[in-house]
Amino acid sequence: MPLPLGLPLPTMQTRWKAEIDPVLSNPANSINILKNVSLTTGSNTINHLLGRVMQGWFIVDQQEAASIYRPSTAPFNDLTLTLVSSANVTVNLGVF
Repeated sequence: MPLPLGLPLPTMQTRWKAEIDPVLSNPANSINILKNVSLTTGSNTINHLLGRVMQGWFIVDQQEAASIYRPSTAPFNDLTLTLVSSANVTVNLGVF
């Protein structure tokens, strides 16, 4: 929303804060890239290195063909991500 000219600085700062805070607090802004993660066929547990509960993950790069998913029985936690792979594969993962 454009700000009208002539508003007092404190009013403009309050409006800017209201607009910027949701963007800055989005967990996707602090993505950690895990490189060269070797997944074997079946269940794999990976330390996501975030030091907090993970919000989500995605594949950045995948070097071989495989179907990869997080089982519904594996909740997000402070330390690990559990993924199931249909084949041995090396991937780069984005975690946030």
